[in-house]
Amino acid sequence: MTTTAVPAGIDRTSTRNTGVLVAFTAVTNLADGVTKVVLPLMATALTSSPLQISAVGLTLTLPWLLVALHVGVLVDRVDRRRLLWVANGMRLVVVGWLLTAAAGGTTSLPLLYAGGLTLGVAEVIALTSAGALVPDAVAPAGRERANTWVAGAETVCNEFCGPFVGGLLVAAGASVALGATAAAYVIGIGVLVFLVGRFRVARTGDRGATSVHGDIAEGLKVLWRSQVLRLMALVLTVLCACWGAWLALMPLIATTTMGLDPRGYGFVLSALGVGGLVGALTVRPLNRLLGRRTVMFVDLVGTLAMVAVPVLTTNAVAVGAAAFFGGLGGTLWTVNSRTITQLLVEPEMMGRFSAALRLFSWGAMPVGAALVGVLAEWFGFRVAFAVFALATLALIVPFLRTFTPAVLNRIYTPTDA
Repeated sequence: MTTTAVPAGIDRTSTRNTGVLVAFTAVTNLADGVTKVVLPLMATALTSSPLQISAVGLTLTLPWLLVALHVGVLVDRVDRRRLLWVANGMRLVVVGWLLTAAAGGTTSLPLLYAGGLTLGVAEVIALTSAGALVPDAVAPAGRERANTWVAGAETVCNEFCGPFVGGLLVAAGASVALGATAAAYVIGIGVLVFLVGRFRVARTGDRGATSVHGDIAEGLKVLWRSQVLRLMALVLTVLCACWGAWLALMPLIATTTMGLDPRGYGFVLSALGVGGLVGALTVRPLNRLLGRRTVMFVDLVGTLAMVAVPVLTTNAVAVGAAAFFGGLGGTLWTVNSRTITQLLVEPEMMGRFSAALRLFSWGAMPVGAALVGVLAEWFGFRVAFAVFALATLALIVPFLRTFTPAVLNRIYTPTDA
């Protein structure tokens, strides 16, 4: 492993930069969570077609499959803080456009689709840039702490608080919800001013100019050549597909088979966010107590429970408890996997590598949602979830063989542990 030098003065500013990144992540993910509720609900006022309504949600995640790799190249060529400003600027334009349409009664499905795609692209830019920016902004000794709170903010605000707040705001009107979202994005732009440091990677002078496709290939090679990183990508692909499947099918199961009203489903869904919050609060002591290998393994167990329990029972308490462990494991994995990535991947490659990894992980969510719908249509939801449970089980042996204590000890140096 190549150790990169820490820029002078970054140790004194790590705490401040961590606070800024957590604040930015929290406020923008809260807004993202609201839009994920608002846009589909706006579509329900225009059509009763499940396909057309679900397509709105698809537009928000589809850009991970379409543009993630190219965004990764951009992140490694341009100042990463400026890209975060660009992403929030794009979000503001879209929200303003939708707000004007809602106020004037001119909202249409094509407008929602276009807005969803643009917001999805902005999310790709923002998350890839923010992930690549952490090694620039935070010293190695503080990265686990920074990753812990950033991951916790993402989970709690995007999956729990955002949808909950979005539901309350939509009750007051789509214009109110969109206006609050715009205000959150403006706050996010302002927060970034307080970051200290330089956030454009200086690429080595002997490399010469490379093409976009050449840069993309370099990012994929970094992923492929490392057994640890390659296994992480495989695990994330399967687990994110499980999450996409669960989120796509559970609303229907909850309101039909389980007999819950929308409020009851909201409580089941909130268990994901609560689990993520608990994970953020406990990941560091659990790492010390149990070891990172065991803590990361919890994600496989939690996701397995999340998709396996509905196969066995539709009891709301059991399903909610499984969702809690899924959210818990997700945060535990995210914190540790990001720290590992920041130790193994050079700063000038972080954008391309992060984009490649998220292509396989986040890109798997719409694939999982589509696959579970087909399987449930043909064979029923129990068989559909059983397929995803078996796929998760198949990860256990490769994970345990790859993430051995010896391998993790080589990754973490004494000063980084």
